[in-house]
Order: sequence, then structure tokens, then C-alpha cells
Amino acid sequence: MRPPEGEPGDGPPAVPLLEPREGVPPVVTGAAELERVIAAFAAGSGPVAVDAERASGYRYGQRAYLIQLRRAGAGTALIDPIALPDLSGLDAALADAEMVLHAANQDLPCLAEVGLVPRRLFDTELAGRLLGYPRVGLGSMVENVLGFVLEKGHSAADWSTRPLPEDWLRYAALDVELLVELRDALQVELADAGKLDWALEEFAAILTTPPKPPRPDPWRRTSGIHRVRNRRALATVRELWEARDKIARERDLSPGRVLQDAAIIELAQQTPGTPAELQALPTMRGRGARRHQSAWLRAVARARALSDRKLPEPTVPGDGPPPAHRWADRDPEAAKRLTAARAVVAALAEEHSMPSENLMQPDSVRRLAWTPPDEASPSAVAAALRDLGARRWQIELTAQPIARAFHRLEHKEG
Repeated sequence: MRPPEGEPGDGPPAVPLLEPREGVPPVVTGAAELERVIAAFAAGSGPVAVDAERASGYRYGQRAYLIQLRRAGAGTALIDPIALPDLSGLDAALADAEMVLHAANQDLPCLAEVGLVPRRLFDTELAGRLLGYPRVGLGSMVENVLGFVLEKGHSAADWSTRPLPEDWLRYAALDVELLVELRDALQVELADAGKLDWALEEFAAILTTPPKPPRPDPWRRTSGIHRVRNRRALATVRELWEARDKIARERDLSPGRVLQDAAIIELAQQTPGTPAELQALPTMRGRGARRHQSAWLRAVARARALSDRKLPEPTVPGDGPPPAHRWADRDPEAAKRLTAARAVVAALAEEHSMPSENLMQPDSVRRLAWTPPDEASPSAVAAALRDLGARRWQIELTAQPIARAFHRLEHKEG
């Protein structure tokens, strides 16, 4: 991996970046202002830096509450997507431009909701991963690559707040202030390392890979559910989760602000039947949890009234291999293949200074080891990896050594 940078004594100290070059622009909230921004960005040149601020932990869903853009010749724009929910005109003006984002997968869905959809992408976080930077947050990358320190402190703020405080807007503008410069520096590093084509493949894959379908039983992701031991208690978790989700959606609140996961688990284990029993539980002492206590009691009662045949199963079969810790008992040969494939990927990742998961997704490695091709040839392994969604550069690096490892295991067993 790339050695840590920016440590004391490694060079001149990083320079704090305190103000945008042109100052903090006003937030665009009206159609006429937006038209002026569209004209300015259409007349600008080069890549467009894009960022979005959400209200995770405060609001239901992941919509954007502020969108920041910067382009040479146009400066910085801060747009309120609540006041202006249709940015398709801006999208059309930028159709031929490369958009630069940091950790693009986090922002692309909320940008798409308002009509901003990149045709070309440069993801500075992913570039940092491919280059082996040990810390790939935007602040760390700007400091280590460009020598500037970005302001911290507002990333987890409630960006649905109106009006947005001036210091928050300054923070938001600074997030795109140097994003294009960071992109340019990283492109040079990628080219020097022989990884630019790899990065371009990865960026294209981000834009073309369809979103994952919703989980069939999202309530099973409740934190602490592993402590729930029987099917009726699981049904209680499900009823409580669904009641909470309905309230959270209606009130546009993060579900955790309506009822914490820990409270759902305790309610499922204790199954209170009266307000007094519910209020005696430690997780229900907060005013927020008690506000909807009748909804929680009704959810517990619904679960209690279900017939046995309507209770959820303890586990549901997935569409992939079982958990790896069970392989040794279920299929010892597959367990050996998994160990061998993981070793190959880890060694190659270290050789090319990047995290293993960026060289090959762990799920792809598991699926390949669990259901290998009929023959352990490089072409057969390459075809299997291609079917699993691996990119060309990943296949070129891994197919032959994985095939060789599988062949050795077959020969040894034979």
C-alpha cells in the first residue's frame, strides 16, 4: 500500500483553506437565478466539480438538500434542490462535460432524483483507492495531494435546515473548491502508475451498473436482531420495523429518530402489553420513543396474534453462497478454493498497491470459489469472472493466477 503522507517532517505544513476564491456565493433558489447559473456553466470549460449534502440521520431517505458545482470560467454555484427540484436544464447544458465527484456512489442517486446524471465521471475517492492512498476521505486527499487543509465539522449536519448558516455554506463551497485540481493531480498519478485505463473502466462501471434491487426483508437488517431467538419475536421485530418506517416516512424523519433499533429489539424480547409495561423498559424512557407508544403496542399485539404459519422463518435463503465460516463443513473443496482465491487476490492487491476489494469484490471471489467453472483454465475463470461483473483489467490480472491455484488444488486432490 502507498505509505502514509502528510506526516510531520514530510514537507511544508499544509495550508488551511478558509475561504472560497470568489467568496461564498448566494444559494440559488429561483428560476431566474438558475437560468443564469446554467448559462455560466454552459460557457465554462473543463470538468465540473459536483457535490451534494444530504440530511442522513435527520430525514427519511437520502435526498439532496444542497448541491454544489464548480467549473473553470463559471465559479461556484450553490443550488437548493428543494426549491428547485428539476435541474434537467442544467444537466442538458453539462451533457458533454466530465463530472468530478468524491465517492460518487453516495451522491449519484440523489443527483439523479433532480435530473443531474453524469455521462462521464471521475471519482477522486476511487482514484485514491486504486493508487493505494491509506486515507481517501476528501479532506485527507486534498491535504496529501494538494497540500491544503479543508474545514471540517459540518458533514453530519442537518442540511434540511433553512436558512442554511453561513459557515455551513462556506464549508459546502470549499468542498468543490479544489476538486478539479485534485482530479487533475490524480490523473497524472494514475497515468504514471499505469492505472489510468483501470480507473476509466471503474468510472464507466459506476455509471452503467444498475442499482441493487431493494432487499426483500429490510427489517432483518435491524441492528441486534441476532439476539432475537424465536419466530414470534422475529414477527414482533418485523411489525415494529414496519410501523416505525410508516411513521418515519410520513413525518420525513430518519427512522432512528422515531425509534432506535435497540428499542425494537427490547420490545420484541419483552413484548409489553400495556403503556406502563412499555414505559418501564430502559430503551423507552426518551420522549421520542414514547410519542408513538400506542403504535408500538399495536405492533406487538399484531405479532402476538399471528398464527404460527404466518411467522417469519429464522433465516431466508440468499441467492449466493452460504457464509464462508460454514464452508469447511458443507463443502471442504470449496473452502480450499476460497482460501486459495483470496490468497491470490490479496497478493496481487499488495503488488499493485490497492485494497483487495478494489481488485476484486469479495462477493465475486466467494461465488467463483463456491461455483467454479467446469475446468480450471484461465479462459474459463475469465468467463466466470466476466459473468460476475468483473472489469477487463481485473480479469486480466486475476484470471490466470486463480486458475493456476484451482488447478493445483485439483491436481493435489487427484
